Amino acid sequence: MGRARTIARRSFLIGSAAILGGVAFGAYFVTRPTPNPLLEGLADGEAALTPFVKITPDGITLIVPRADVGQGIASTQAMLIAEELDIDPATATLDPGQPHKAYFNGIIAGESMPFPAWDDGFVARTVRDLMMNVARLTGSQFTGGSSSTADLHESLRMAGATARETLKAAAARTGLARADLRSEDGHVILPDGTRIAYTELAADAAKIEPVTDVTLRPASEWTRLGKPYQRLDIVAKSTGTQDYGIDVALPGMLYATVRANPGRGGGMASYSPDAALAMQGVRSVVEVNEGLAVIADNTWFAFQAAQALEVDWLPPDYPASSAEMWQALAEARTEEFQNSRLRDDGDVEAALNGATVIEADYRSPALAHAALEPLSATVLVEADRVQIWTATQIPAVVRDAAVEMTGLDPSQVTLHALSAGGSFGRRLDHDYVVQAIQIAATMPGTPIKTTWSREEDMTHDFPRPMHMALGRGRVGNGRVLAYDLDSISASLISSWFGRIFVVPPGADTMLVWGAFDQPYAIPNYRVTGYAAPPMMPVGSWRSPGACSNSFFHESFLSELIHAAGADPLEERLRLIADADSRRVLEAVAEMSNWAGADIGPGRGRGIAFAHTHGVPVAEVIDVTLTERGIRIDDVWIAADCGTVFDPVNAEAQLTGAAVYGLGHAMNCELTYENHAVQQTNFDAFEGMRLYQTPRFHTRLLGRAERVRGLGEPATAPAAPALADAIFAATGQRLREMPFNKFVDFA
Repeated sequence: MGRARTIARRSFLIGSAAILGGVAFGAYFVTRPTPNPLLEGLADGEAALTPFVKITPDGITLIVPRADVGQGIASTQAMLIAEELDIDPATATLDPGQPHKAYFNGIIAGESMPFPAWDDGFVARTVRDLMMNVARLTGSQFTGGSSSTADLHESLRMAGATARETLKAAAARTGLARADLRSEDGHVILPDGTRIAYTELAADAAKIEPVTDVTLRPASEWTRLGKPYQRLDIVAKSTGTQDYGIDVALPGMLYATVRANPGRGGGMASYSPDAALAMQGVRSVVEVNEGLAVIADNTWFAFQAAQALEVDWLPPDYPASSAEMWQALAEARTEEFQNSRLRDDGDVEAALNGATVIEADYRSPALAHAALEPLSATVLVEADRVQIWTATQIPAVVRDAAVEMTGLDPSQVTLHALSAGGSFGRRLDHDYVVQAIQIAATMPGTPIKTTWSREEDMTHDFPRPMHMALGRGRVGNGRVLAYDLDSISASLISSWFGRIFVVPPGADTMLVWGAFDQPYAIPNYRVTGYAAPPMMPVGSWRSPGACSNSFFHESFLSELIHAAGADPLEERLRLIADADSRRVLEAVAEMSNWAGADIGPGRGRGIAFAHTHGVPVAEVIDVTLTERGIRIDDVWIAADCGTVFDPVNAEAQLTGAAVYGLGHAMNCELTYENHAVQQTNFDAFEGMRLYQTPRFHTRLLGRAERVRGLGEPATAPAAPALADAIFAATGQRLREMPFNKFVDFA
């Protein structure tokens, strides 16, 4: 639960500035002060925008720097500030701010280290703290890894509390004691009941030293946090009035689209633009990264002309077909390609030697992100300024790309960060923005909106990597005695970091996330990661690494438990070595009235557990065989992310993540021929349909000590729980996704 905490100046620094009647407050855990993000270049009459709270005579602005890609984090950030500031967040303006190192993401750097999230030992803590400091120094700002709430919750609350107490101090300058004042609904309340609006106090508050010793309110005093609260974007999204990146409209704007090599990463030998240039509304054809772009009077003209381009493409340097790619993965299971062995308990070789060894191999296909909003970016390049309108999870990377391409100073680049119609990790890349900048640079002074077609979006993704695994194990006396898992994939870290940052040294933990870091105390337990040679460029997909490894890990554990003749739940409870994880297993058993996998003729019940992004999640799924195929009836989800600040949205994240995991496990894959993706639209990449959606039952325990995020954790156990349920109903083991290759779904 929440806790009151007093933070002194020596460990908590407040940045404050006053410009022409405005005051700004920011909270930032640093060892030295961080420059105020937007003090430079303010016009007359503007107030300084500092990290999280700005108050002027005209209103209150809350800075919500983590990108909202549909997960509702803008609302959650605003609620965290507003709870301590004593305002209704719906009355404030939400602004993502400009890229700045004040908004660094520290927790994700620490959690990427080769330690399980549940490992709270001295070495793990020390390394995480070190990486937090590295993130501070580099100012790494991005949204991902279910880290936003975990990373910012205390900083945002401190920002609200600091602003509140400083405003009370401003009101107390009349001779009243600050302790005798209270705050409510955007006002300071004097002892006689007089209400002074925060906006009236902004100028006075700007003249005094910020109040740095503030106490966070305990959960028992919260008025919004922890209570059912409607997301601030619900009305706009329900009425079609929400503005996304693709909705930008500017005076005099032109439109563009791109056509890239069907084999991502391949070059271009030659091209002829003549047919495209002869078409209606086409202004020009220009070269961009990976291909060509058409600029036209509207998006449809651009789309049509792009298809008329005559191009001689060069093949990329990796296997051309899915069959060849799978073969490359299989051949990478050698000492040469071994990347890590982050779990090696007991003596696996001795335990398997001479015993009856159970073996199984698994496959997880490449997957597109396939967000509903295709990629787009609008850019206006001028002699001394660049403006970019887009949705992105890596704002500083986007800004820096514009600086590098134009030669301008970072202060001359303005990023208008907009809401995204989905991402699932795709907007952790910025290739589409780079192309948009290249296009706009050919027509300075003219804003140009670049929009990818759906087909371009599907076929030129940085997909989830193809992934395979081999499990070997031993059972005896009704127990799992040995567990050995080899996990093989191209390196996501090398591919993504190589494009965005710098490839870090050491093991690629994403190769084995969801496998090496599970809190089971199996006597002989080994997980080995193999980094296959690079193939098509790959990217971060919802619950990276774990979205495949949890399927492998839990499916093989279920096979071993079945071979041992043990109950799937009871054996997991026997093996689990983490208290939080044990509680979620017990909770899901209680919720589902667990009495075994057999729930009657033609029906089956499955269970899976995963500890990902610091959150233990257990899922139970019931299925029924029907004439049309397998119907998913009910899904029970228990999780513990620590204190739950936004319960309505938290439940939505659990169910949404599970739907995402189930739908892709059932139906989706990307396949390759001649280096080209074969699935070009949703008709060939079909997620879970509304009529297939089961009843969901969720429970958040709220007992874990550390606060964590929920955007991804429930994705990982969905596929293995469904496979386990199908086995219970049919006796058929599913070791490869998508499952519709082997069974039909109703």
